[in-house]
Amino acid sequence: MKPLPELCNEHQKKSFDSSLGEMPNEQAVPGRTNARAKGEQNATQPNGFTVPQSPSSVASQSQTGSRPPSPVLPQQSQLPREQWGSKNEFLLSCIGYCVGLGNVWRFPYLCYRNGGGVFLIPYFIMLFFTGMPLFLMELSLGQYGSAGPITVWKCCPLLKGIGIGMLCVSILVCLYYNVIIAWTFYYLGSSFQSPLPWSCDAPANAPLCNSTNRTNHLSPPEVFWNERVLGVVNSDGLHDPGPVRWQLALCLLAAWFIIFLCMLKGIRSSGKVVYVTATFPYIVLIVLIIRGATLEGSLQGVTFYLTPVWSRLANAQVWNDAASQIFYSLGIGVGGLLSMASYNQFDNNVIRDTLVITLGNCGTSFFAGFAIFSILGHMAWRKGVPVEQVADTGPGLAFVAYPEALALLPGSVFWSIIFFLMLFMLGVDTLFGNMEGITTAVLDEFPQLRANMKHKTLFLALLCFAFYLLGLLLVTNGGIYWFTLIDSFSTSFGLIIIALFMCLGISFFYGVNQFCQDIVDMICLCPPWCTKLLLYFKACWVFCTPFLLLFILTYIFLEMYRTSLHYGSYVYPLWGKTLGVCIGVICCIQIPIWATVAVCKESGTLKDRFQKAIRPLNSWRVNNLNNGSQEQRVEPERIEGPFTVNLTDMDFTGIAWESSEA
Repeated sequence: MKPLPELCNEHQKKSFDSSLGEMPNEQAVPGRTNARAKGEQNATQPNGFTVPQSPSSVASQSQTGSRPPSPVLPQQSQLPREQWGSKNEFLLSCIGYCVGLGNVWRFPYLCYRNGGGVFLIPYFIMLFFTGMPLFLMELSLGQYGSAGPITVWKCCPLLKGIGIGMLCVSILVCLYYNVIIAWTFYYLGSSFQSPLPWSCDAPANAPLCNSTNRTNHLSPPEVFWNERVLGVVNSDGLHDPGPVRWQLALCLLAAWFIIFLCMLKGIRSSGKVVYVTATFPYIVLIVLIIRGATLEGSLQGVTFYLTPVWSRLANAQVWNDAASQIFYSLGIGVGGLLSMASYNQFDNNVIRDTLVITLGNCGTSFFAGFAIFSILGHMAWRKGVPVEQVADTGPGLAFVAYPEALALLPGSVFWSIIFFLMLFMLGVDTLFGNMEGITTAVLDEFPQLRANMKHKTLFLALLCFAFYLLGLLLVTNGGIYWFTLIDSFSTSFGLIIIALFMCLGISFFYGVNQFCQDIVDMICLCPPWCTKLLLYFKACWVFCTPFLLLFILTYIFLEMYRTSLHYGSYVYPLWGKTLGVCIGVICCIQIPIWATVAVCKESGTLKDRFQKAIRPLNSWRVNNLNNGSQEQRVEPERIEGPFTVNLTDMDFTGIAWESSEA
C-alpha cells in the first residue's frame, strides 16, 4: 500500500507550517500518516499506524535473502482509474456542471425579486464565506482521495452517511432535472415551425391575441405551455396525475439515451463533449446581449435589473435566497464536484480551480442577467406594463416569458432554435455532473464494474432506464405538481445539513490543520498567495461557514411552518408538504444512521468506539497514486489490519517518537 506522496521538500512544508501559525496537531488522532516521514521504508503500518520493525525481523529477512510476501491490496487500488485527458477538460466540465439553467432564469429572478442590484451584496458574501470554502473542500477531498462521494469517507468512517446523503440528493436531482431537458427537446422541435406555435402569427392563436378581455387573459405562450406541453389543465392536483403524455415521454427517452451515450465511455468521452456543451452557451449569451441591446425598451429592463432597493438587506429572505442560489448554481453537497475531482492528477492546483470556477460561474449569472433583462425590457415596452409583470419564477420564466420574447424578435424561428439549443447544452452539462456523482460512487464501491466494460454498460443502461421509468410520473398531466414538490425539497434543508456536517466533520474530526497540509501536499510548489488563501479558507471552515449555514437552516425551518407550497394558484395539501419534508429527511438522516453503524462496528467503550470511527482507514490515501509520476519512490511495507483491531498506547510509541524528532 502506498504512503502519502512526497511531492514537496522539507523546507516548503516547514515554511507552510510557519505561515499558518505552525498549525499544531490539534487532532491527536493515531493513524494520521504524516507526509514528512521520508525515512520509513522499513516500517509497517497496522491499521494505519507507523510501527518500526523489530531488529530480529530485519535480521531474519537479511539471512533468508528474501522479504515476506507483500499483503494483498484492496481490489480498488489494483484497478486502473480513469483520469481527465487534460486540465482544460476538468475545468470545462466543472464550469459546465455549475453553469446551468439556474444561471439563466433563477439568478435574474431572485435578483430583481430581492431589490435588484442590492441582491449582489448578500450573494457575494455567501459566495466568499460559504460557496468557495465548501467548493474547495469538495474538490480537495475528491482529488486527494481519488474516490467518489462514498468511498472518500475512508478518511473518517463516522461520516460515511454524508456520502450516502449526497447520493440520495443526486438521485432526486437527476430524476427531475432530465424532465427539463425533455421540455427543452419539445420546444426545440416546435421551434422548427414557421410561424412559431406560441406566437400571435400562428392562426390558432388569433382569438387569444385579438381578445379585448384582459382580465383573465392568457397569452399564447402560456396556453402552449399549460395545455400542449404540460397538460396541467387536465389535472386537479397532486392526487390526480392522469395519463402519461406520450410526446414528453418520447422526449424524455431521447434525453436519457443521449445521457447514456455520453456517460458510456466515462470521463474520456464526456470530457471531449464539454468542449462544445460548455462553450456554446457563452456564444449564445453574447449574441443575445448584442441583439437585446438594439431592442426598444431594453434599457428599461437593464435599469430595473441593477437598481438597488437598500431596505431589502434587512430581510432574512434575501440572505436565504442568496445562499440557496450559491448552493444551486455551484452544485455543492450533491457529490458531482467530488466525483469529477477524483479523476484529477494528484498535483492539480485545486485552489486555482476553485477561484476560476466559482468566480466564473457567478460572473456568468451576472452576465446572463443583461441578456435576459434587455429582452424583458423590450417585452414590457411592447406590452406597456412594468418589467416585474412580464417575468415569472421557476420553469415559467424559461418556457413562458422567453418564448414570448423570442417570438417578438425578427427572425424568431432562428433565435428560438438557438435559445433552446443553449438550454439543452446547459441542462446536459449539469446532468453530466450529477450522473457522474452517482456512477462514481457505485463504481468505487463495486470496482469489478469498472474493470468489466460489459457489466459497466449494463449498469449504466439499467440506471438510465430506471430513471426514465421513475420520471414518467413527472410527464403526466399533473407531473408539474410532482416536479415542483421534488424540486422544492430535494435541495432544501437536507442539502444544507449535509454541507454543514461535511464542514464540521473535516474541520474537527479529520482535522483542519491536517486537511490544509493535504492541500499543500497536492499543490506541492505552493506559491505565497496559496498559503495566504489557506488561512482564509481555514477560518471559514472553522467559524464563518458553519455559522452562516446554521443561520440559513434556522430560517428555513421557521419559514417551512409559516408558508405554504404552491404552484400557480394550486396550494399543496398538508400530506403533499409532509411528503416533501420526508424527501429532505431521507437525504440527511443517512448521516446519523451510518455514524451509528460505524460506531457499532468497533469494540471497547463508547468513547473508544467513537475515537476509532473517526480514524482514517488503511486504504485512505492510496488511490491517488495511480499516475506514473510517483513510481520512483520506494514503497514501505504496510499491513492491512482488520477494521476492529484493538490497539493500546504501546502501539503508538512509534508515532510519539516521530513527533519528538520532527
